[in-house]
Amino acid sequence: MKLTSIGTVHSSYKTKKEAPKQGKYANETATIEIFPEYVEGLKDVSDLEHIVVLYWQDRSDRSVLSTKTPFSDKVYGVFATRSPNRPNPIALCVGKVISVQNNKLEVTGLDALDESAVLDIKVYSSLLDTDKSVK
Repeated sequence: MKLTSIGTVHSSYKTKKEAPKQGKYANETATIEIFPEYVEGLKDVSDLEHIVVLYWQDRSDRSVLSTKTPFSDKVYGVFATRSPNRPNPIALCVGKVISVQNNKLEVTGLDALDESAVLDIKVYSSLLDTDKSVK
């Protein structure tokens, strides 16, 4: 298996403690810088309201298999949580597209730490990604 980074997140969150517990609580604007060889893939992204951003949480503990969440004292299996600590620390956030300029996307709703590697960007669709239409 080989993953290739398509870009880098530039955010104000330098440490895990600075980042919100979930992207929906992120009030800051982040910039996703896409590498030149992938810029063609940004065509029409400016027409989207929301995107799903998949990124690599490189500062996570990959040995964790059970954890508590910030919302409960109960211990859960890591696959029943959104903990950044997990065997493959792939994160996802639904970000609101603010603007797209050349190879840079401005988004809100991203809890990624600064310099996180972007793995992929996909369209978010309330018709496909929820069991009911949500705006």
